[in-house]
Amino acid sequence: MNQPLVCMTLTGKTLEENRQLVNKYYKYIDLVELRVDHLTEQEQLYARKFPAMIHMPCILTIRRDIDGGLFDGSEFSRICLFSRALAFADQDRTKNFAYVDFEDDFHIPSIQDAAMAFGVKIIRSLHSMNEPIYNLRERCDEMRKTGYEIPKIAFMPRKLSDVANLFREGSQMTQYDHIFCAMGAEGLASRLLATHTNSYLTYVSPEEFISNTSNIGHIDPVTLNTLYNFRSITKQTRLFGITGWPLYKVSGPEIHNSGFKKNGIDAVYIPIRSQLASEALSFAEQIGIEGLSITNPHKESVMYYLHEQSPEVVQIGACNTAIYKNKKWTGYNTNAYGFRRALEEFLGPVRIKRKKVAIIGAGGTARAIAYVLKQMGARVCIFNRTLSHAKQIAEHYGFEYCTLEPDCAPILDEYSNLIIQTTSVGASKEFKGDNSNQNEANDPIYFYNFRGNELLFDILYRPSITPVMKRASLAGCRVSNGYKMLEYQAYAQFKLFTGIDFEDGSENITF
Repeated sequence: MNQPLVCMTLTGKTLEENRQLVNKYYKYIDLVELRVDHLTEQEQLYARKFPAMIHMPCILTIRRDIDGGLFDGSEFSRICLFSRALAFADQDRTKNFAYVDFEDDFHIPSIQDAAMAFGVKIIRSLHSMNEPIYNLRERCDEMRKTGYEIPKIAFMPRKLSDVANLFREGSQMTQYDHIFCAMGAEGLASRLLATHTNSYLTYVSPEEFISNTSNIGHIDPVTLNTLYNFRSITKQTRLFGITGWPLYKVSGPEIHNSGFKKNGIDAVYIPIRSQLASEALSFAEQIGIEGLSITNPHKESVMYYLHEQSPEVVQIGACNTAIYKNKKWTGYNTNAYGFRRALEEFLGPVRIKRKKVAIIGAGGTARAIAYVLKQMGARVCIFNRTLSHAKQIAEHYGFEYCTLEPDCAPILDEYSNLIIQTTSVGASKEFKGDNSNQNEANDPIYFYNFRGNELLFDILYRPSITPVMKRASLAGCRVSNGYKMLEYQAYAQFKLFTGIDFEDGSENITF
C-alpha cells in the first residue's frame, strides 16, 4: 500500500472561499473534498467549475444529514446535483472531479456509469454516526459492487477498544484501496496513523472551518504535517503517546515530537483519549506503542495494571509514565523530578527547609509534590475539598491537612511561605481587570487575601497567567506557572522512552 494521502475537506459557503483555502494550504495536502452540502444553494449549482479553479485532485461529496452532512433536501434533488456536477466532462481530466463519494445505499446506474466513463473514481462510503462498525473486510467486499470502488468506512466509536478493532482489521487489509477512520476525539489515532490501517487517505480541515468538522475529529493540515510529521510516519516508526480523559489540550506532542526530530529519531507521540486506563494500555499493546505519558484521571488507577513500579511510584502512589517492554508494563513518576527542578529554579537562593508550605489539592500531582517537599524538609499542610483525600496523603508523610474552604483561611495564612496550587481550577480561564471577578469557579483560594510576601507556584500553564497568579502578582507576590515543571517531567519521560537526553542528546546520563 502507498503512503496515505492528505485530503482537506472544504466546508466554505462559496467556491471562491474554498479556492482561497486550497491556495493557502496547498503544500500540506494532496487532494481536497468539496462538500457541496455546505455551499449556498446558488453556489451548489456551479460546483462543476471547482476542479478547474484549483488544479488539484478533488472529491465531489454531497453528504446527507443522516450521514453527518448538511444536505436535507430530497434524494431527487441530490441526484440532480450529482448529475450537474459530473456532466460535461472536459478532455483535460484535471478539470474534472477526480473522485465522487457515493454512500453505500446510493445506486443510480446512469450516474455511476458516467463517472466511470469520465475516469472519475468512486468512493463507496458507509457512515455510522452513533456506533462502531465491525467486520470491516466483509463490509468493504460487499461495497465494491464493480470491483473498482474505493470503500470507505467511518464510524463514531463508543470506546477506545472500537478504535483498536479498526486497527486490527485494517492492518490485515492490503488487497485493495480503502479508507478507514474512527470519528470523534477517540478516533484521532486512526487519522494520525492511517499508515497502520492501510488507509488510502486521511481527512483534515482548514483551521478557518475546523469547527464544522471538530465533532467528527478533524485536525488542521498544518498540525498534521508539522506537529505529527505525518508524511514521515511508516510502519517502522516508533510509537509513543499520552492518555487521559478528556485530554482536550496537551503539550506533550509538541515537546516529544520536537525532541524526536532534534535527535533524529524516527518516532511519533500522539494523544490517546480513553476513559479507562486499562483500555489505553490494551490499545497501546495492540498497535505497538512503546511508552505512554499518563495524565488525569489515570495516574492512580493505572498502577493496578503495571507489572513493575519504580521506587517513586511506590512511594508517591501515582504513575505518570508507563513503558511497555517484553510484554510487561513498568511504571515511573517523572512529576517529582520535573517539579523539584522547576521549583528550585523558581526559588533561587530561597530554601524551604522547615518553611511552612501549603499544597492546594490532593490528586496524583499533589502526591508527587508532597513526596518532593518531604525530601526537601518543608513543613506542609494539604488543603482539599474532600478532606479524606488530603488526610491520606498527609498522614503518609507526617503532614497536616485541612478542608479547602473559607474557614481555613487562617490556617492557609500560617502555611503561606510557599503556596503550591495543584488543582485544575483556573485552567483556560482568562483573568482581566482587577480582583472583582475572583470566585470559586476560577480561583481555588478565592477567599485568601495575599499580603505580598508569599511565593505562589501554580502547576497550570494554560493560560500562562491563571486568575490566582494574577491576583497574587497584583498583591506583590512572586509567582510561577507550571510550564517548566511540564517541560522537565517530559524531558525525563523522553529519556525513559528513548534512552536519549532531550537537552543534549547524550545517552550517558541517569534518571
